[in-house]
Amino acid sequence: MHIMQIGDLKGLFGLLTAIIYGLRIKLGVLDGSYGMGTGNTALVYHHGRLLALNEGDKPYALKVLEDGDLQTLGLMDYDKRLTHSFTAHPKVDPATGEMFTFGYQFTPPYVTYHVVTKEGYMLDPVPITIPEPVMMHDFAITENYAIFMDLPLYFRPKNMAKGKMVLSFDQTKRARFGILPRYAKDDVQIRWFELPNCYIFHNANAWEDGDEVVLYTCRFPDIDLEMASGPVRKRLGNYRNELYEMRFNLNTGEASQKKLSESAVDFPRINEKYIGRKQRFVYGTRLDSLAKVEGIVKFDLQLEPEVGKEQIEVGGNVKGIFQFGHGRYGSEAIFVPRESDVELEEDDGYLICFVHDENTGKSEVNVIDAKTMSSEPVAVVPLPARVPYGFHAFFVTEEQLKYQA
Repeated sequence: MHIMQIGDLKGLFGLLTAIIYGLRIKLGVLDGSYGMGTGNTALVYHHGRLLALNEGDKPYALKVLEDGDLQTLGLMDYDKRLTHSFTAHPKVDPATGEMFTFGYQFTPPYVTYHVVTKEGYMLDPVPITIPEPVMMHDFAITENYAIFMDLPLYFRPKNMAKGKMVLSFDQTKRARFGILPRYAKDDVQIRWFELPNCYIFHNANAWEDGDEVVLYTCRFPDIDLEMASGPVRKRLGNYRNELYEMRFNLNTGEASQKKLSESAVDFPRINEKYIGRKQRFVYGTRLDSLAKVEGIVKFDLQLEPEVGKEQIEVGGNVKGIFQFGHGRYGSEAIFVPRESDVELEEDDGYLICFVHDENTGKSEVNVIDAKTMSSEPVAVVPLPARVPYGFHAFFVTEEQLKYQA
């Protein structure tokens, strides 16, 4: 069965394909109860379950077998309480064990928010009111709030009749950020803030600082998906994506932002013990193209960025860069503490990522010292097969494997 993806939704052929696909499901030719997504974007572990995620579908529960193989247990709908798609970027609060998630869709309500208890029970849905359907790839949480991003990358099916993609970035609209008490029963208390037009795929973290909610994120000033499927896919050129600090004052209603890096950086990760809480270090990928990561950058949020830079270099708030080398490209790096259940410094641990050498055709796992960002890996694990350039990384502990549902 061919699985519909965003890239398929372009032009008249894409429109016709989508209509036929929908009819086949409606007529029972395709059984959607087993899932209709790829489950290839990201992973999350919650309540003893490892979930494979794609934002166009519900999550798939997996089990890691003793020989390292994966078994698909099935689609997760939380006892039929989940009736819509599920983001690839849910947030698990390390202090409470709860999981916070959302899904977006083409029909009202365009966004629906959920809290899943540490026992795995999904609470009642909270519809989030926005004017039009948008692609909302990520969100963020703090100790008391959830942050939603109403950014002007709109789903506009009429564009397909003009030979364009279903997604259209509107440069005339401002970016909106909604801050909602994270246990709200509805969206009446949501506060909306505006900042200059942009698009965001990935956030690093968020926390509260007095009257302000602070968000660290990777920001595009604009995005052209038509161009992204063309030459820019090979080389970035004028493509811009930079680390930013955004502040939303709940007392005054004002919003501000500050640029923290040059281009191009994305896939920001942190020590996940600090999700929703103040932390110091962000580990981002230094991009060579939309699909290729050429290195890992360590940012120190307590330091100011150096002005006058034209590219990402060590100095200022850039504490270190691990370069994969000529013709070698990697993946997003996941932070793993040096020891579990021990109080350590925030950056006392390792960054683990896949690396592929296009010169030799070989793949490996690199383990990097997150504290020193030494150019010499702590360990290199050769792999027997190629690992394709993908999206997100995840690390499962031995204890989590032991207690899989």
